[in-house]
Amino acid sequence: MRFIVIGAHPDDCEYRFAGTAAKLLAEGHAVKFVSLTNGDAGHHIQGGATLSSRRAAEFQEAVRRLGVTASETLDVHDGEVYPSLEMRAQVIRLIREWQADVVVTHRPNDYHPDHRYTGLLVQDSAYLVMVPNICPLTPALKRNPVYLYMEDSFQKPNPFSPDIVVDITSTWLDKVRALDAHESQFYEWLPWLDGILDQVPKTPEDRLQWLDQWLQKLLKSDFRNAIERRYGPVKARDVRLVEAFELCEYGRQLTAEELDSLFPR
Repeated sequence: MRFIVIGAHPDDCEYRFAGTAAKLLAEGHAVKFVSLTNGDAGHHIQGGATLSSRRAAEFQEAVRRLGVTASETLDVHDGEVYPSLEMRAQVIRLIREWQADVVVTHRPNDYHPDHRYTGLLVQDSAYLVMVPNICPLTPALKRNPVYLYMEDSFQKPNPFSPDIVVDITSTWLDKVRALDAHESQFYEWLPWLDGILDQVPKTPEDRLQWLDQWLQKLLKSDFRNAIERRYGPVKARDVRLVEAFELCEYGRQLTAEELDSLFPR
């Protein structure tokens, strides 16, 4: 299977998909991470080319740690994703070139405009990736991929629905180490936004332990019913950490059994 995860910023794919990616890669599947922006605004001190270069290096280190098959960052400024025809064409080409079976992205009602418009762009590519006269220089796909949304906590106009959950208890530390590579975000920018910058430890070892605990709080989800539905009530007791995904109505539609078969247990 060939998965492409399209996020708005250089750490978005890892934040919601790294644990699942590690399991997929271990089973021999191909995974590509894409950032639609270069992340050049996401910091309280740095910005512009200095920050985009730093974030590019962090992204490459994160995917190296995970062993992701491929990665790509588009040359779009942070905060400037917009559902234009030009960007839609870029997304269509990305999905076609990867020959994707599964496409994963943000929901279009996320808090960040870059996230929302990334979700809309990817959503709008469904069906069009199979139309030969759209972006004719990049061969159209023969079959519509499965489109999935990554988890978020926003309730309006509709809350996230966990159609499939993946137990990442065994790959949680892979996820933490991948996000640890994004030093500008998880040890500087995001703690600054949350007013806890003074709590960030100084040494790499202490930082990693702190990040592990902080991420468990940030990513804690109450999907017990979905976990029991997939793993059964007995095995579900051992499932501590999950990543969850919602099936988009615009891509190839699957039964619950078919969706379950896409992901490792």
